[in-house]
Amino acid sequence: MADEMVRRAQQFVNSAYGSRIGMTVEEDGQTGWKTMYALTRALQVELGISPPSDAFGPTTLATLTSRYPSLNASTVPNTNFCKIIQSGLYCKGYDGGEIDGQYNSRVQTAMVKLKTDMGVDGSFPGSDLTPKVFKGLLNMDAYVTINSGSDAIRSVQRWLNGRYVKRRDYFIIPCDGHNSRDVAKFMLFAIQYELGMADGTANGVFGPGTQSGLKSHTVASGDSGVWVSLFSAGMVLNQRPVPFAASFDANLAQRVREFQDFVKLPVTGKGDFQTWASLLVSYGDQDRKGAACDGVTKITPARAKTLKDNGITYVGRYLTNPSTTSLPEKAVQPGELQTIAANGLRCFPIYQTYGRGVEDFSYPLGRAAAQAAINAALDHGFKTGTRIFFAVDFDALDQDVTNAVLPHFKGIQDAIADDGNRFTVGVYGPRNVCTRVSNAGHASASFVSDMSSGFSGNFGYPLPANWAYDQIVTRTIGSGDGRIEIDNNIASGRDVGQGSFNTPRANKPDTRLNADIAAMQTDVGKFMESLGYPNDGGTKSYQHWKCFQTTVVDHDALITSLSNRYNMRKALIQTTTYWEMRHIDPADEAAWAAVIAAYATTGKYIRDTSTGIGKQRAITLIGAWNHCLRQGYVTGRPILDVNKDADKYGIWRDANQDEGFALTSVAMIHMWDIDGKPGGDDNSPALRRPSLDYTDQEIYEVLRRYQGPAEPAFSEAKKRMGLYYVMEKYNSISRNA
Repeated sequence: MADEMVRRAQQFVNSAYGSRIGMTVEEDGQTGWKTMYALTRALQVELGISPPSDAFGPTTLATLTSRYPSLNASTVPNTNFCKIIQSGLYCKGYDGGEIDGQYNSRVQTAMVKLKTDMGVDGSFPGSDLTPKVFKGLLNMDAYVTINSGSDAIRSVQRWLNGRYVKRRDYFIIPCDGHNSRDVAKFMLFAIQYELGMADGTANGVFGPGTQSGLKSHTVASGDSGVWVSLFSAGMVLNQRPVPFAASFDANLAQRVREFQDFVKLPVTGKGDFQTWASLLVSYGDQDRKGAACDGVTKITPARAKTLKDNGITYVGRYLTNPSTTSLPEKAVQPGELQTIAANGLRCFPIYQTYGRGVEDFSYPLGRAAAQAAINAALDHGFKTGTRIFFAVDFDALDQDVTNAVLPHFKGIQDAIADDGNRFTVGVYGPRNVCTRVSNAGHASASFVSDMSSGFSGNFGYPLPANWAYDQIVTRTIGSGDGRIEIDNNIASGRDVGQGSFNTPRANKPDTRLNADIAAMQTDVGKFMESLGYPNDGGTKSYQHWKCFQTTVVDHDALITSLSNRYNMRKALIQTTTYWEMRHIDPADEAAWAAVIAAYATTGKYIRDTSTGIGKQRAITLIGAWNHCLRQGYVTGRPILDVNKDADKYGIWRDANQDEGFALTSVAMIHMWDIDGKPGGDDNSPALRRPSLDYTDQEIYEVLRRYQGPAEPAFSEAKKRMGLYYVMEKYNSISRNA
């Protein structure tokens, strides 16, 4: 909702400073970071700081402190300077007067209220504006409870501000009733100040000095004072049901026991070092030994013994490895699950290909990830009922979770359901990601990447209620053949992995389809609908059923033959051809008709338009076929000349009129692409020769290269990958029947 006084503040900063601060703001009456940045830049202009920047940083604070340590009606240097203050007050929701440049009684009353809300009225009494309060004025932090914030957390925030604001490196934190990165950071500053660390030494990092100091500050029933206040503050910030208090009473002791049991610490009811650590940083005491681990190294008998000797029972292993060169043992290796079972260990599977940026998350990509994970889990021999932990391995901001991660996990959930719920869904990621995905009903347990303590989704968030594994530190254990690097994980017991496994599916050549073709058609249609392609074809020329029948069913014998001849998964050919046919539209067909008519009348090939069910251009067809003929991949056709209209039109016509030729050409183009497209326009390096164990990255590259060397080929290939996984599901069923 627009606020007229905020609009007036925006009008003021635009008219008075726009040309001098290098920016203008939209005069929409809504407070936002851009308006605060503009006011900050305006203040810097008044202070003579050049060039102005968005940051109210050390230079701005130091300059303000040296020139105007206390601003009031007598010390405000000019009317525009005062208008910046008044504008900031309105943007914060306080009465700033008439934005008339007068530090009047209304401004003074607002300033008292602001400092009271911040909790610094005892440190900075009266109505003067001090530099640190000014810094807090020109940001988007709230100093009143918002968005269902906790009054208990707000009381902690105000107490921290009031007690420590005069320390050099402590800056006013929000008092909005929500824990956050800044709140958690300055909680550590408070601990360090009470340990006696000097300004410049205290840094808000949970380092050796802080840890050593806390080991001598255990608090327990009957204690009182600032250390109890800090400990109870840690409990409050972790959303434990206790009041913020300076006395350690029986209720606090009971709540501590509950917290210790929840995070799997020794249940003592005391605020000992391990409990302090778990309250202050996501990874807690990293010297703890967990009963679980995960890693990128094959579990051999010797390594299994090392794990057992170190008290580990549960081992997390990856279902796939997108690379052929990096971390060669990352994915489950042949025979490994049998070794795990034979040594009394249990395995929980993790699915991650990329997942390191928001661009890798969406509803259709979630469906794709689920199907890929299902295929891999079945290949390895994981049994029905296994929980697969799907990874979110990046610093996902809250809006990323809302806009991308949650839809992604809805896609995973839907695809798992469409598969008959053979597997269940877990989430691997930072605390906020795990909590939000689980609260949305998309995951039943969390594998928490607490070791990544700097992630915004870990800093200031409590451990998810459904945590199964808590990843806290990387360490190397064992020696000789048993030496292994692991991520050490605390186990809650909510997930116990699997201790026995089915026989792995053999990596056999593809066969004719004998799976449920109707189910395959339905699954393909659902995936394409998730991408926005309706089964009725929409604006395209062909409906889903027609494309599926043509590119999967009618030519299954040919596709199987090509797959076996070139050691290439059928799904690569099916995916490419189906995808291209689904994209044929009336404009394409009109262009084809024009090419045919022009050649019939003039003998000229007038336009190299993509044609046929594979949407192939003459220049691409000639390049691929010539390459395959020269390499001996195929025989029986002449070498063609891309400069001759008759050669271009002839091969174009074959692709246009002969579905079998178009399908065979898909395989030829894939072979050309795999070899690096010699003589083509891609300049991509050669891949491994076609193999039935192609990695995700290799599959992606083959699909991407078919479309081209530039966008949208890269983003479209991620979508094609999902289609590939659906096709591969039914091909794998057929070859393993």
